[in-house]
Amino acid sequence: MLIPVVGLGMNSAMDDISLIQQRHHLVVRELGGEIDLEIGPGDDDSSFAHTPLLTIPAQESSADDHDESKNMEMVSQLPNDDQELLKSIPAKRKKKVVKRWREEWADTYKWAYVDMKEGTTRIFCSICREYGRKHRRNPYGNEGSRNMQMSALEEHNNSLLHKEALRLQLASKDKIIADKPIYVKALMSKSAGSIVEVALKRDPNELEFIQSVQEVIHSLERVISKNSSYVNTMERLLEPERTIIFRVPWLDDRGEMHVNRGFRVQFNQTLGPCRGGLRFHPLMNLSIAKFLGFQQTLRTALSPYRLGGAAGGSDFDPKGKSDNEIMHFCQSYMDELYRYISPDKDLPSEEMGVGTREMGFLYGQYRRLAGHSQGSFTGPRLNWSGSSLRTEATGYGLVFFAQLMLADMNKELKGLRCVVSGSGKIAMHVLEKLIAYGALPITVSDSKGYLVDEDGFDFMKLSFLRDIKAQHRTLRFVSPFENIEFIFTLIVLFFYEAFFLISRDYSKTYARAKYYDEAKPWNERCDVAFPCASQNEIDHSDAISLVNLGCRILVEGSNMPCTSEALDVLKGANVLIAPSIAAGTGGVVAGELELKEYNLNWAPEDFESKLQEAMKQTYQRALKAAAEFGYQKESPEALIHGSVISAFLTIATSMSEQGCV
Repeated sequence: MLIPVVGLGMNSAMDDISLIQQRHHLVVRELGGEIDLEIGPGDDDSSFAHTPLLTIPAQESSADDHDESKNMEMVSQLPNDDQELLKSIPAKRKKKVVKRWREEWADTYKWAYVDMKEGTTRIFCSICREYGRKHRRNPYGNEGSRNMQMSALEEHNNSLLHKEALRLQLASKDKIIADKPIYVKALMSKSAGSIVEVALKRDPNELEFIQSVQEVIHSLERVISKNSSYVNTMERLLEPERTIIFRVPWLDDRGEMHVNRGFRVQFNQTLGPCRGGLRFHPLMNLSIAKFLGFQQTLRTALSPYRLGGAAGGSDFDPKGKSDNEIMHFCQSYMDELYRYISPDKDLPSEEMGVGTREMGFLYGQYRRLAGHSQGSFTGPRLNWSGSSLRTEATGYGLVFFAQLMLADMNKELKGLRCVVSGSGKIAMHVLEKLIAYGALPITVSDSKGYLVDEDGFDFMKLSFLRDIKAQHRTLRFVSPFENIEFIFTLIVLFFYEAFFLISRDYSKTYARAKYYDEAKPWNERCDVAFPCASQNEIDHSDAISLVNLGCRILVEGSNMPCTSEALDVLKGANVLIAPSIAAGTGGVVAGELELKEYNLNWAPEDFESKLQEAMKQTYQRALKAAAEFGYQKESPEALIHGSVISAFLTIATSMSEQGCV
């Protein structure tokens, strides 16, 4: 759920960040006319556990509030540095002091978030971005009963400001409201805001797509302000050229029929034929397909090649399926899709849930139905594809891009602690190249949690990780008796052999390694972060943890891995961010080399040389565009805005030349 969350006024970079020294969740400390924040103390720093970050001077309370405030626990004094900071904040003449807000009531107030306004912490409405009596968590000034709290929520929902803001989230005349609140970013210009408003009215339930649109529009504000004609161009660009939705019936091994939904969004072909991935995942939907296609359109425009962007997939889950079931599904999926793809129209590539096996089945059915084998899908095996290093290209490219960023800082990867999320193709190849360059990658993750090795991974450990994933086992230790299926497996495979294979999982083999269930790797100290799992894997609290734990560079391996709120935190802390549309162009480069020089088997050295040169061109294009619109190279927004600006201007120029098509 995209819920607006706490903003900590981090625009003054690390000075404000120094107030947040723990990686735990934010805790609301006081409520009343205003509220104050502190960070929940952690177990890893006992000296910090009893030291609050913010303190409220004792003030007189009114007679009406005497009963509520007389038992209030007072906050201890701050260190001198923090006292000086508080002195700079204008003090109120009176302030109500009430009991601590009960955490179990948090769900009642998902419409609220906290931010700084003129040096004072206030409660804002998450939709209309306003504060005031009718936009406070508790307009009555005390904790009150549950009924009173609900009355406060009802009063907020009935306020005129809130209703006006809610208008942007209406889906139709029937007032169908999005199931989840959409985080609407404040924009400087009305022209840019009008583009977002149109997208919200047209697709109010497509949260991922709206999020990606807002981030792009935010980067293009200066461009649009200089040329208002780009408003119309952007509105055209945001509507995909072709959206294909179809059913995919298939039979399982028991002869039972299943039906899944297939997608392919050919987003834009202005620059050339579409390229883009296929994702098989149970949460796949049209919003994700559109957001992935939009991101791919910008990525291909930023690459050295003239290509369009597309994306697609299905809500089919390949996990737990036999090879025969996956073959039946892929063949059924291609029975419909083959009508819309060809080397000069659209060629799909691997994405989440789609690997060499799936691409092989898809290509075989495409060749059978199309009656020819011109071109190939990107990513399959060497004997019916091109480059043998296609699958490594995206992960290697991320590391090459990080090297370019560090070189401009007169630093190198050697010796830097790196946290990596995910354990798929991209994450594993990021680990491989980090190890080769002497960095210290310490984490990988899967859907159940993350694995950390304080000694860092080496090539032997990496091989072991790949062996675990190849046998469809988790990164954590699993007892063979956790479910009944393992017992039947043991009977078939011999008890001692199966037990040995399963119990040798990584966290039991290496003593310094530990697996954390239901957690993400952003709680580990690091210099560079490589999110390579899925969209929105880094939220607001994760971003605060990364900042507090020393992260200074974040290279996006997955599409849109950070929520909008997380990006605001990282930018405010001067964390340099390499956006996925720039850092992830390695896959585009390899795919085109594969098609254009089909019969050439690349030597690894030659392939990496070409890949490094392509990543360097992409990096320089992004920085050049950023500089032209006033973003300095040292700014955390330079690469983000420069990448989008360069890609958009390339597409916009061609769209203008081709007329109204």
